[in-house]
Amino acid sequence: MVQAIADLHTHTLSSSHAYQTADQMAAQAKACGYRALAITDHGAAMPDAPHIWHFGNWRALPRVMDGVVMLYGAEVNVMDTKGGVDFPQGQLAGMDWTVVSIHSPCMPGLLTEREANRLWLAIAENPYIDCIGHSEQQNYRYDYDLVTKAFAKNHKVVEMNGNSFNVRKDGIPNMRALLRACLNNGCHIALDSDAHSTRQMREGLHKLYSLLEEIDFPQELVVNASCQNLVKELKLHGRGCADEIGGLLL
Repeated sequence: MVQAIADLHTHTLSSSHAYQTADQMAAQAKACGYRALAITDHGAAMPDAPHIWHFGNWRALPRVMDGVVMLYGAEVNVMDTKGGVDFPQGQLAGMDWTVVSIHSPCMPGLLTEREANRLWLAIAENPYIDCIGHSEQQNYRYDYDLVTKAFAKNHKVVEMNGNSFNVRKDGIPNMRALLRACLNNGCHIALDSDAHSTRQMREGLHKLYSLLEEIDFPQELVVNASCQNLVKELKLHGRGCADEIGGLLL
C-alpha cells in the first residue's frame, strides 16, 4: 500500500483563508509521520494572496522545522488559455516546488475541452512548473490521455488533491479517470492534502489512498511515496534545492 512521506501542497495563514502558521503545519506534518512538507501559499493573483515579497523571503525560514524538511514555493495561478501564470519565470526558477492550478477568480467561467487542452499543453512546456494542481475540476475538463502524455514527457507531476473531496465533489469521477490516464502514460503523481488547516492535513490523504488501491497504482509513479522518489523528482526538475534536500532525507 502506498503511504506518503511528504505533503507537497499546503497553505499557511499567509493565504488568508487558511488558519495555521508554518511552524504549526510543520508540527502537524511531524505528527503525521511525514519527512518533508511543501508550503505553497496562493500566488499573487488570488484575492487572499500574500504580497509578492513573501515569495522572495524564504531565507527567513529554516530548511528544517520540528524535524521536517521544508520546501518553499507557491500555488501558482493559470491566467489565460495560453498558459500564462501570475509569477515571472525568474521568480518561479528560484522556488523549491511549484503547484499550478486554475482558480475561478483568475480564470472565470467555463473552458471548452479544446481551450483546456491548449492551456495545459502550454503549461507542460514551462520548465519551472513542477506539479499540476486539482486539475480534475469539471469546469475545466481536458483530454486526460492527450495531456498526461505531454505531462509525462515534460516531467510534470499530476496532483491527486484530497481537498477536492470537500470542495470540488463534481470532479471526483474525473479524478479516477485522470489517475488511470496517468497510469497508462507513465505520468508521475503526487498525493496532496491542499490543507488550509492542520485538521485537513491530518485527514486529507485517506480517500486518495483508497483511489490508488482501486487500480493498484504503483509506488514508483508517486513522487511523495518515498524519500528516494521525491529527491529523484527534484533532481529531474533541475531544482536547486535537490542536493540539499537529498542530504537531509537520504
